[in-house]
Amino acid sequence: MATNANWTVVFDDKIIIKQGASTGYIIDNDSFWNQSKFSNIWALQYQTSVTTDEVEYRDTTPNGTYADANLGDFQQFIDLWDSAHLTRLQNEWDNDVVDGETEAEKIARLGERPTSYSS
Repeated sequence: MATNANWTVVFDDKIIIKQGASTGYIIDNDSFWNQSKFSNIWALQYQTSVTTDEVEYRDTTPNGTYADANLGDFQQFIDLWDSAHLTRLQNEWDNDVVDGETEAEKIARLGERPTSYSS
């Protein structure tokens, strides 16, 4: 696989990794991962300098481009990562508690609770 991709997806691990982010997220959604269009895909490296090395297949099919693999818009993976990341940000905000602090004081200290995230 190519290096320095902006996004990596490993199908067996059900993980989506955004380059430069602090973590990849395991997406526990079998109905998503079990789509027939993904059945022969081992891993993806998206937005890399070597586009012919973006899709790694399970069988002997040579690596290829994401566009040629007909997997749909890559935004589907970004949306899943963004959703998982928003949940993390919300949990961090919810769990950042100072005894005796009012909600207004918490908002003044941390800002509003995150309600959206977009990569």
